[in-house]
Amino acid sequence: MAVAVAPPPSNASEFTKPGCQSRCGNLEIPYPFGIGLNCSRNSYFNINCNASFNPPKPFLLNANRYDNYKLTYYEVVNISETQIYVKNSKAQQSMACYGKRFDNKTQNSTIYMNFLDSPYTLSDANQVTSIGCDDLAMVQQDSIKASSGGAIKASSGGGCASYCSHFQNPFGFGSCPGIGCCRTSISKGDILIVELSDMHSYWRRVSKFFPCSFAFIGMIGDYDKFNFSLSHLRNSTTLLKTYNQEFMGMPFVLDWRIMDYNCTDAPNSTDYACGKNSYCIDMDTKLGGYHCRCKKGYEGNPYLGCNDINECEISNHCVSIGICTNTPGSYNCLCPNGYHGDGNKYGIGCIPVQLSHNKLAIGVGLGAGMGFLLLSSTCFWLYKFHKKGKDKKRKEKFFKRNGGLLLQQQILIDQGILEKTRLFTVKELEKATDNFNQSRILGQGGQGTVYKGMLSEGKIVAIKKSKLIDENQVKQFINEVVMLSQIIHRNVVKLLGCCLETEVPLLVYEFIFNGTLFDHIQDKTDEFPLSWNMRLRIAVEVAEALAYLHSATSFPIYHRDVKSTNILLDERYVVKVSDFGISRSIAVDHTHLTTLVKGTFGYLDPEYFQSSRFTEKSDVYSFGVVLVELLTGQKPISSDAETEEDIGLAMRFLLCMEAENLEKILDPQVLEQGKREELTTVAKLAQKCLNLNGKKRPTMKEVAMELEIVRMSQKHSTTSETKYQDVQLRKSKAILISDDNYTWTKVPKEKWAQLHSIIKERSTKNKANRCKTKYPSVQRSKSFSVMRYYQDKLVAVGEIQQTQDTSSCVLIYKRVIANGVLRERRGHVRRVGRVPKGTSPSLDSTAASNAPRVTSNQFSEYPRNDDHRFNV
Repeated sequence: MAVAVAPPPSNASEFTKPGCQSRCGNLEIPYPFGIGLNCSRNSYFNINCNASFNPPKPFLLNANRYDNYKLTYYEVVNISETQIYVKNSKAQQSMACYGKRFDNKTQNSTIYMNFLDSPYTLSDANQVTSIGCDDLAMVQQDSIKASSGGAIKASSGGGCASYCSHFQNPFGFGSCPGIGCCRTSISKGDILIVELSDMHSYWRRVSKFFPCSFAFIGMIGDYDKFNFSLSHLRNSTTLLKTYNQEFMGMPFVLDWRIMDYNCTDAPNSTDYACGKNSYCIDMDTKLGGYHCRCKKGYEGNPYLGCNDINECEISNHCVSIGICTNTPGSYNCLCPNGYHGDGNKYGIGCIPVQLSHNKLAIGVGLGAGMGFLLLSSTCFWLYKFHKKGKDKKRKEKFFKRNGGLLLQQQILIDQGILEKTRLFTVKELEKATDNFNQSRILGQGGQGTVYKGMLSEGKIVAIKKSKLIDENQVKQFINEVVMLSQIIHRNVVKLLGCCLETEVPLLVYEFIFNGTLFDHIQDKTDEFPLSWNMRLRIAVEVAEALAYLHSATSFPIYHRDVKSTNILLDERYVVKVSDFGISRSIAVDHTHLTTLVKGTFGYLDPEYFQSSRFTEKSDVYSFGVVLVELLTGQKPISSDAETEEDIGLAMRFLLCMEAENLEKILDPQVLEQGKREELTTVAKLAQKCLNLNGKKRPTMKEVAMELEIVRMSQKHSTTSETKYQDVQLRKSKAILISDDNYTWTKVPKEKWAQLHSIIKERSTKNKANRCKTKYPSVQRSKSFSVMRYYQDKLVAVGEIQQTQDTSSCVLIYKRVIANGVLRERRGHVRRVGRVPKGTSPSLDSTAASNAPRVTSNQFSEYPRNDDHRFNV
């Protein structure tokens, strides 16, 4: 055996793009074909994997024009280097019936296939077979090729005729001598038309032996497997019933190619298909196009790049005592010490060296070795110097292409961007991720790969390596980075910065330790399962985050992929909404119209799926699914047959709501811990979010407000009716404090009665003692503190002055004085007024004595919310 001294070879290149599905059922799908978004070269090579079959079946959707440009679905049987084997019973078969019982009309008498302007052509490995009596199958083929002088059209024709004089003797389909059937070959082309014509009257026959005739297109040799009898042709129903399944299983062959160029022009084009270590082969001089093949000594997918074959690990031409050295695309055979020759089995081989030559060989070897070391050292340093300069130019090229200059311009205009958007170098991120080691991968998806890293200052971050961006969308990408980095919200994952020095832009986010909401809901073995109170709080925080993105930022941001796996939880189970990789900033009062639906099945808005028109209400629908997950503890798409896998979770939930059988679908833990009124309210809110009509869904701001009301009523359900009315009052926008000038808004008159119902007098005297008619008419003034709960703390936020006429006991209320209003801003509680001395915050006599004085220090322990408004 030859001794291999080369290092172990690298793994063979993947036949499918990284991150893409490699198989559909029993068939491997090699690139340029692919399953899913950005997994194929273009839409012509897109394969639809239909999982409703067992095993799943692959289908080719965009192969040809058929039936007035309607799409024809071809089931894919096999894919080779230059051909694809497909089948479609409707497209590749035709039938014609004649006679009075058929009103002398034909039925689907034509086979029409049009592969014009696609990378597919009919292969000459197919043939047309006609079954019937006294019929003529006419074949017409057209090929059109674009050239500098215009389109060049080439046409050809042919056909075959079947003749019947009697039908007593059976015939074998394999022979098909022309009695009852005929065959004809076809040539390569873009368009194929097969027309069946009745010839019995032309041949002067009194009547037609059999009423129906059939024509098929299929691969040469496949139809030889079946035997037919002329008697079958008497009844078309019998023939179809007997052989339809066999015909449906017969594939035909399409040649595929990379379009538009030949090998002379293709290497100079921007979308050249051949990868590294591969070469171009012209496909067809008549139709044009090319395909790629790995160079000799390389293997893999030529469209993704070929890898070197290590011939030293397989059979080679080195002699048994020889030393095999692998080289790029080839290998060398050397002889060991004490031997000379070429080491090749079919050459000189290895011959023992004579003893007298040993000293000379040693001297020559030492001299050559020293020279080689000196030369290698010089080459190494030259290479390092050259590589350093090349890497610098490469980084500058990527920085410009990824919009770095545009970002620098924005930083010069607004220095505040520099404080919030950090520009990382590729060296920093390589060090943080151990050169993007696979062990650091947190997750992979359609939008890129996420790595866990540690910056030099010790901060743990998540680094997202996105897909390649379109150079035409660079401005939009940079604007989105700047905008997302300025988002500061406790429930949104913070974008720390980016790196533009790599081929693919890198985004750096804060790292969240505690996993996703999906994991916590579905992990039944979790030692700390999510209680109903925790689920309700999580729902509130997610709703507030989405409402903030929709309405609180300068431009609305639509998440477009709201799901439980994109909702992270930190160590305190605080929500962090993540993965804005497919979010886009939308101008106010505009709707996002896309050409390709993006998102996750089970969460997709049906209205968006049908119209490709994304609005803020599409995020509301996805949030409704998350809300149902929290209520039921079930997955949005279940693979369990017992849970009706053909109906998604959203539809099953809506059916239970319509049947007024909510308990059937609720999580037993939720049903046990939650109150019926709370669960019903949240379920009805989820039902509103899942309304198929997007216009009838609430906004995220309305959803957040309603969930907050449920949560606050839950907190104070054990207290007096006074606290409940206080929560209800917060729904009124008329009694909010303005966030701009720190003044009270006007309070409607009808609200005074409600305000009075939650205010208790500090005096213990009854009304009779206060209103004695023996006293002269005087007016007494009293002050009442306006209270509200914030984070379980009782806070004095204002004061009402009451004037009483003792003669008539008439209470006259004056305006609310905004002298005890607290407002939270940038993490600090600020007082925008003062409470007069002598006033005591109280709701009743007990609360008056026990009400705590809230200071900014006490507030600092609660999460920050810059946009919180205090209600009266």
